[in-house]
Amino acid sequence: MARRSGSADLPLHGGRVPAWLGQRMTRLGAVIAEAIVHHYGREEFLRRLAHPFWFQSFGAVMGMDWHSSGITTSVIGALKRGLAPLSGELGIHVCGGRGRHSRQTPMELATIGARVGFDGEALAQASRLVAKVDSAAVQDGFDLYLHGFVVTDDGQWAVIQQGMNGDARLARRYHWLSEGLRTFVDTPHAAIEGQNQGEIVNLTDRRAEASRDAQLDLLRDLGPDGVLREVVTLQGRQEAAPAQPLLPHLIMPAHHDVRPKDVILRRLHGALAAAAERGPQDFADLLLVPGVGPRTVRSLAMVAEVVHGAPCRFADPARFSLAHGGKDRHPYPVPLAVHDKTIDVLKSAVARAKLGNDDKLDAFRRLDAQARQMEREATGPDLPAFIDEEIRRSHEYYGRSVFGVEPAPGAKGEQPPQKRPSARPGQGGKVFLGGRSQTNPPGETMF
Repeated sequence: MARRSGSADLPLHGGRVPAWLGQRMTRLGAVIAEAIVHHYGREEFLRRLAHPFWFQSFGAVMGMDWHSSGITTSVIGALKRGLAPLSGELGIHVCGGRGRHSRQTPMELATIGARVGFDGEALAQASRLVAKVDSAAVQDGFDLYLHGFVVTDDGQWAVIQQGMNGDARLARRYHWLSEGLRTFVDTPHAAIEGQNQGEIVNLTDRRAEASRDAQLDLLRDLGPDGVLREVVTLQGRQEAAPAQPLLPHLIMPAHHDVRPKDVILRRLHGALAAAAERGPQDFADLLLVPGVGPRTVRSLAMVAEVVHGAPCRFADPARFSLAHGGKDRHPYPVPLAVHDKTIDVLKSAVARAKLGNDDKLDAFRRLDAQARQMEREATGPDLPAFIDEEIRRSHEYYGRSVFGVEPAPGAKGEQPPQKRPSARPGQGGKVFLGGRSQTNPPGETMF
């Protein structure tokens, strides 16, 4: 039977993902998915998507707002774009999306099924049933507006869909997983995210089996008019239902800034210590990617945890926003140079792994293991000091947010628009930015 893994509050936020971040989320999301599939298989990737804590951390490490409902839309969109060219190789397909895209899911499943061999019509029916359960059988005050269906070539699938409660300014995300699923109407969810909004009608709970059967009997024996008479008779005589057992839930706060209570600091210190001990030069030589410096290794340590971490590691999604910041400048502007270098390093490692050279991709596993080992004793800066330092140096990493390019401390006005930083290998690389260039001395790395 599918497991129910928890719930969380997701504040609603307006705005759009800027193109410069959306493109990077697409590349980073796809290569992280490749790494997970290479190490653990595509079924494990589906299990990760069905885990609400991991899903939120996945979006945060890519630079999206760490706490908001927008992570759902942006992650599904990034995966749909990024995995489409890799679908033949990985055997993973992302269908649906937000609004009108969600309504195209059945057609997409039928088309893909005809191409790769699974029963697309049956999965299209599954898609419709999943949406019906979360919109009709679970009446919790949230109206569905997003439906993402991720399916493998052998017909295994995960669904991520989200509803909105406009009055409460909250969203609720629902996770489904086909693994172990035997019925759509008896506790089928992998997880439900969202704040408890009071009494909920949930006819999919296994304890509601008698109620489902009784409803069918009433409709058959009494007809619609008879059912209405019974409802009128019973009004005013309802007894309070016993409280449902509480599930683990992740509370996404309304505040946008990252605060100390949002981060498990010892885990952050473990990642920082592991990155420092490995040494930037050693890590660059190991992965054969020039220009990797200590700042990039810190981000790689957090990406490594997203690839290899156990479920219990994702209770504080805010921590993963410390890898690449956020588009709204929380906890700090997205460091484009670091973000790009992280993608390049991971892509290089995955490419070599495809050729049978797993030692480079295994470096991420070792980095993650070392971080977990060192967090037991590692010390480091408190969170406000860490964030302040990142903001102070943001211009060095070509920081950018929806408010524009991050200027150097004390600079007046906004700097020229950025081009994607690119480093040339050799005795000294040049990083280009808005017509300017900086040269790295031989043997020195910037990021």
